[in-house]
This record gives sequence, structure tokens and C-alpha cells, in this order.
Amino acid sequence: MRQSTGSMLCPNCRKLINVDEPRCPYCGTMRPGLWGWGPALSQWFGGRLDLVMLLVGACVLLYALSIALDPAAALRPARPFDLLSPSSRALYQLGMTGGWATATGAWWTVLTAIYLHGGPIHILFNVMWIRDLGRASEEVFGPARFFVIWTAAGVGGFVLSNLLGANPTIGASGSIFGLLGAMIAHSRRRGSTVNSMVSRQMIQWAVLLFIFGFMMRGVNNYAHFGGFATGFLLGRVLPGAGQRREGRSMQTLAMALLFATLMAFVLAVIRGYQVFER
Repeated sequence: MRQSTGSMLCPNCRKLINVDEPRCPYCGTMRPGLWGWGPALSQWFGGRLDLVMLLVGACVLLYALSIALDPAAALRPARPFDLLSPSSRALYQLGMTGGWATATGAWWTVLTAIYLHGGPIHILFNVMWIRDLGRASEEVFGPARFFVIWTAAGVGGFVLSNLLGANPTIGASGSIFGLLGAMIAHSRRRGSTVNSMVSRQMIQWAVLLFIFGFMMRGVNNYAHFGGFATGFLLGRVLPGAGQRREGRSMQTLAMALLFATLMAFVLAVIRGYQVFER
């Protein structure tokens, strides 16, 4: 994964340089090769990796794992509509969040809960939004900024939810609302006719989703609002891919968030083992 010799493209000016250059000779970017880790970052957040399908795959895989951890509860539900719904125990073992997480210092659950879902309709609905809205967001902002918005919005939504509500909660909808907020903010900031049309479409979707959220039982509207607000703020400050190329600092931040998410799942599994498997 680490490349200590050879050549690479500078992440800023896209000129061919040596990977061990202390400074790009063309644009002056400091340590463009990041001591050999730069090419790997470019592969992950330079458009070569399908991030949207990676997120979809992670949600589907973790949903299947949550069923496998407690299949009896999923296959013999108390109510017919709960068929193939993971048990609370399984979701806790994988990192479900809630007010208790804030009280006990389980900070990692605001990362892990983004990828957990409570049933087939829940995950189907969210996966469809990730696939469609994620593609548009990645194209507008670039892969690294897209992942930063996705993660920050999910975390922001759950932080607000955990502070204002005590119920256990899961789901990618906070991140999805964050992408909507970011797209609205970016489109309004750009101000062209096309961007105004995009903004109106996104606003209509956001309003409809908020309405459905208040009409349906068991929906975490705090997480939706927190995710939307976080995404909107980031959409106001982050440039689009057409305005500025993603630099090494943004790619490094995205990789750090990815690593933090993986470590959060490790902590969730350890906590789940300590509670249920002793």
C-alpha cells in the first residue's frame, strides 16, 4: 500500500513528480507524496474507488451480520412486520447509539450507527437514497468531500439526537439528509439557473422526507434535522469539484474519518462482547 519510490501525480497540479519529493517543483505543494502514503490516498479518494457502492455494501453487509448475530429473533418476530428485523441485542453489539451512549461515554456509536438498519424496508429505502443522491453529491463535491459530508452529517445528527432524545437509534438517514442539505447550500451559493433548479428539487425532496418523518412512527427526526443542518453548513463552506480540486488535506481528513469508523466498529464489538458474552 505504501509507495516509497517511483513517480506519482501531484494531487494539486496533476503533474508527474517523484513520490519522495519534499515539495512539488511545479506548484509548491508540501509533501505531496505524504511519505509514500499519498498514492494510496489518491486511489481511495481520487475517483478510482466506487465510494457510493462501498457505503451501500457496508450497510447491506452489516444488516446481514445483525441478522446472523441473533437469527431466532429476526425469524420469529413478535409482530409480522418485524420479520427480518435485527434484535436490539444484535444492534447493540454492532454499535447502536442513543442517549445512553452520551451518558456512558460510548462516543464511537455515533459513527457505527450510521451503517446499521432496523429492517428490510428501512435498509431498502436508505440504500436507494445512498445510491442516487450519493452519486450526485460525489460528482458535485468530489469523493473525499462527499465522504466527509456523509460522515459529519451522520455524526451531527446522532449527537443532536442523543442530547435531546434517549431512545436507541440507528440508520443512514441523518447522513442522507446531510447530503441533501449540502446539495441545497452548494446550489444556492452557485446561483446559476441550473443550480437553482437543482436547489428547488432538493428542497422539495427534503420537505417531503421531513413530512414523512413526522407522519411515521419510530422515525428519528432529531437525527434528520441535525444531519441536514450539518450538511447545509458544510455545503456553504466546501468548494465543489469544479471550483477547486481536492487537495491532500481533504483526502487525509476523509481517510482519517474512514479509519475512525473502522476503529469505532472494533470498539463496538469489544463493548458488545463484554456485555453479552461473558
